Amino acid sequence: MSYLTQKTIKNNTTFSGVALHSGLDVTVTIKPADPNFGIVFKRVDLKNNNLVYPNFMNVTNTSLNTTIENEYGVKVSTIEHLMGALFCLGIDNALIEINNEEVPILDGSAKVFIEKLIAAEINSSDHPIKIIKINKEVKFSDGERFILIKPSTLSLNIDFELKYKNRLIGNQRNKVKVYEDDLSDVYNSRTYCLYEDIELIKKNGLAKGGSLDNAIVVKDEKVLNNDGLRNQKEFVNHKILDCIGDLYTSGYRIIANIICSQGGHYLTNKLLRKVFQNKENFSILEIKEKNLPHTLINKNFLRSIA
Repeated sequence: MSYLTQKTIKNNTTFSGVALHSGLDVTVTIKPADPNFGIVFKRVDLKNNNLVYPNFMNVTNTSLNTTIENEYGVKVSTIEHLMGALFCLGIDNALIEINNEEVPILDGSAKVFIEKLIAAEINSSDHPIKIIKINKEVKFSDGERFILIKPSTLSLNIDFELKYKNRLIGNQRNKVKVYEDDLSDVYNSRTYCLYEDIELIKKNGLAKGGSLDNAIVVKDEKVLNNDGLRNQKEFVNHKILDCIGDLYTSGYRIIANIICSQGGHYLTNKLLRKVFQNKENFSILEIKEKNLPHTLINKNFLRSIA
């Protein structure tokens, strides 16, 4: 198959699980879609006005997850890990049917999403892909926290830094080339929280479905999960996963360099809004096979699809 044209899945794939924040059991079915359809969520528990588009302008909440909402107030939340998996596998078009408001958290990473999508097989069309090329540097800051995006010749590079007072997490930093590196550690990295924050999170009506099965919990200098960490940089790698998923609310894959310190859903969404305020900041290119940069292909994941 050509990696240079729009892709969807060949077969429906379904998964169920608990939603992290609502605690409800949710079922999701991802279905094939035609070229130029894009990624669309459909709330099948509702009969009317039930389509929700994962566009950065439709993001209405960034507190501990990314929530999108349509003009009728219909929401889908915690979309970031699934969006990251779709981005990674180069899936441009899919209808995502969901029977409640929140995407299941599964194991807290994108691991199961990746496995399910690969098992559903990837179907390539003859329609060329489009990409967003960043033309000018744009930065958004919130106190000491910041995220910036600037031009790149061929690739999407993310340089992400965490700073925690907790000694176990501490200062972590990782740099990835999204279209070139083996991203297994990124997509397998789970969401996390500090033990002392759990009570406040629960008081705010969140994390009703949270457990050691779907999140890393850190207490002082100890990971409470029996299986420990999956990789040495799991904390910052999970933030990179979130960043990739949130970037896909731009609608296309991106060519750019991104540098972020202590960021999250809020900063990434604010950055995208700022970038697309000015048409001079970006270009949307339709890529033909003869001029596609080879770095736009994540070779490691494509091997597993073939």
